[in-house]
Amino acid sequence: MRIKKTTIQSIWIPLIAIVLGLLVGAIVMLLSGFNPIENYINLFTGAVGTPNAIGEVIRTATPLILTGAGFAIANSAGFFNIGVAGQALVGWLASVSFALAFPSLPSIIMIPGAVIAGALGGALWSGIAGYLRAYFGASEVITTIMQNYIALYATNAIIKGVLAKNNADYSPTIPKAARLRTPFLENLTQNSTLHWGILIALAAAVFLWWFMKKTTMGFEIRAVGMNQDASRYAGMSTKRTIIVAMLISGAFAGLGGAMEGLGDFQNIIVNTAMPDIGYDGMSVSLLAGGAPIGIIFSAFLFGILKIGGLNISITSTTPSEIVNIVIAAVIFFVGAQYLIRYFFETGRIGRGKKNKRGGTANADSSAPTPPESGPESVTTNKKGSDAR
Repeated sequence: MRIKKTTIQSIWIPLIAIVLGLLVGAIVMLLSGFNPIENYINLFTGAVGTPNAIGEVIRTATPLILTGAGFAIANSAGFFNIGVAGQALVGWLASVSFALAFPSLPSIIMIPGAVIAGALGGALWSGIAGYLRAYFGASEVITTIMQNYIALYATNAIIKGVLAKNNADYSPTIPKAARLRTPFLENLTQNSTLHWGILIALAAAVFLWWFMKKTTMGFEIRAVGMNQDASRYAGMSTKRTIIVAMLISGAFAGLGGAMEGLGDFQNIIVNTAMPDIGYDGMSVSLLAGGAPIGIIFSAFLFGILKIGGLNISITSTTPSEIVNIVIAAVIFFVGAQYLIRYFFETGRIGRGKKNKRGGTANADSSAPTPPESGPESVTTNKKGSDAR
């Protein structure tokens, strides 16, 4: 019964958060003089109305599944990996660099090599924070935030100084053998940027479920996340588990960056800020509660909101940034899930008490009436005893 109740809560709390987020967006639109119903219809049709739009939604969801999975693993170990964006950027750089360094490799070697390079880049970058946390107790929040800025400016320097030509702000395009986009998918989705990376993302989600639920290391990661002292007392190596969790988290984030380099952009550019796939991936994981299947659905929801949001500004004067308000509101209500549970539990307890009072009243009315003990009854009893 407890497991069933927990499963139900893990489903309806995100659904309530989504509804409340859409409601907040509607209120903002009304206050700004826009029609929320019309805008939400335009958002939906802009996301799934054409094969091109569907392809763009899937493409947008692909790296979010991977970065969301990376954040979920670290979160299961009890860490808040803010550095997902920086790890994705390092993985992006590593995958593109591999493809440009070995342009003559066949596709069957090039693509796996570039994907593995992206995963290794993200893993090594996150492993620094894991090592510092395991052996020195350094807060992973502080170290990963610092690493984000180091990754941003270091990758920009490498792009400008090593990869780019003629002082450009972007690297050369990767060879065709390294590209995840194919003419087949472009023709299928009316020239969208959909690529085969979605298969890698779905496989990663399945691996996340298997690893966390079916392996000893996955159990140890969850145990350390619940209580490090108890895990240590049970004989687990908490230091090793912390480092492994951060390495896997960074590998998933690096894969997310590799999907951008090999699939969407097909090169790497100088960035003025961290890539959105990092922080959006964190939001996807939080909305899903870290569940692999939930991460997939949450990533597609974000894809629908982001791609459909572009159609809002095309079909009306409503700014597309309204979608960011909706996303922020959804995440806010996910973070306030304890408040949602409080209201529902309060209502349930109130109904339970009311039913209990009603049941007590019914029980009292059906109970037999005790004999009267007033003066008349005493006199009657006395007369009866005298007659005898």
